Amino acid sequence: MDPQRAADPASPPGLDLARLTGWFDRELPGRRGGELWAEVVAGGRSNLTYRLTDGTSRWALRRPPMGHVLPTAHDMAREYTVISALHGSPVPVPEPVALCTDRAVLGEPFYLMSFVDGIVLDEPGKAADPATARHSTEALVDTLVALHDIDPHQVGLEAFGRPEGFLQRQVSRWHKQFQASVAEGNDTEAGVVAALTDRLPDSTRTGIVHGDYRLTNVMFEPGFQRIAAVVDWEMATLGDPLTDVGLLYVYHERSRAAAGVMPDFPVAQGFLSPEAMVRRYAEASGLDVAALDWHIAFGYFKLSVIAAGIAARYQQGLTVGEGFEVFGALRDDALSAAAGKLREF
Repeated sequence: MDPQRAADPASPPGLDLARLTGWFDRELPGRRGGELWAEVVAGGRSNLTYRLTDGTSRWALRRPPMGHVLPTAHDMAREYTVISALHGSPVPVPEPVALCTDRAVLGEPFYLMSFVDGIVLDEPGKAADPATARHSTEALVDTLVALHDIDPHQVGLEAFGRPEGFLQRQVSRWHKQFQASVAEGNDTEAGVVAALTDRLPDSTRTGIVHGDYRLTNVMFEPGFQRIAAVVDWEMATLGDPLTDVGLLYVYHERSRAAAGVMPDFPVAQGFLSPEAMVRRYAEASGLDVAALDWHIAFGYFKLSVIAAGIAARYQQGLTVGEGFEVFGALRDDALSAAAGKLREF
C-alpha cells in the first residue's frame, strides 16, 4: 500500500491515522486517551501541518509535502532539532514532543509538537487599531533580533550549520533547487545567480537563521501584543543573519512578487514599513545593514525558488488545499524583482 494513501477514510491527505496510531502508542506509551483524529491546518504552502487530538490533548504534526520534495528541503529532523534547542529561550517556540524518521509510518519523516493556541495575523483586519498593528510588527522585529542574539553554542546548535562560505553555498544550493523544479532552465535565473555570485558581500556576524521569517510565520497571543510561537523552521541554519532581514523586507514589500504569499499590511493602518522594520532591527541589533540590497535581491531569488517548487507540485496534482495556481507567475515575478534589485547596485 502507498504509505501516503490513507487506509482510513477519515484520514486527511498525507496522514494514515492507523499507522500513526501504532507509532504513537509505541513512541508515547500511555499518552493517548482516545482515538486519534486529525485535520490539515490551512495556510501552509510547503510542509503540511495537522491538528491532532485524542479528544482530550492536542498536538501539531508536521510532515513534508506530498511529491517533488527538493534535495535538502523539508528536513523534519532539522526543524525538530532547532525547536528543541530554542524551547525555553527568549524566542518562543512550540514544545517538541517526538520525531519519527521511519518512512514506513507516513511515507516521510515527521514530528509532533505541542499545539499552540495562537493567532496568525494573516489579514490586516485582525489588528483592531493602528497601535495594535504597529506593535505586532515591532514584536516581529524584536523577536528576530532576539533570535540572532542567541549564541548557538549556548543552546547546543554549534554544529547546526557551516558559517564559513555560507552565502556562496546558499546561492549554489538555491540554484540547484531551481533547476530541480524547472528542468528547462531559465535565462533570467542564470543571470541572477551570476550577479549574486559576483557581488557576494562579507558576512559580519554568524547567528541562528530562521530562513523564512515573516508576519505569517509567527503566532500571537490574543490582542497581538506578544508572540506566542515562531513556526516553520524548515530552512533554519547557522549563517548570516542579514539573510533573514532581506527576506523579511521582501515579504513585506508591496510587489507582485510577494502578493501570492503575503497579504498587504498597509502602513496607513499602522503596520511598520519594510524600511522601518530594517531601521528598528539595525538599531536594536547593532548590525551594519549597508549590504542589505544584496540580501534583498537574494531574498527575491529565494522566494522564486520556493514558488518554483510549489508550482511544480501543483502541476503534478500533489498540493493540498487551494490557491496554488498563482505560484508559476509568482516564480517569474520574484525572479524579475531579483534581477531588478541587482541592477540598482
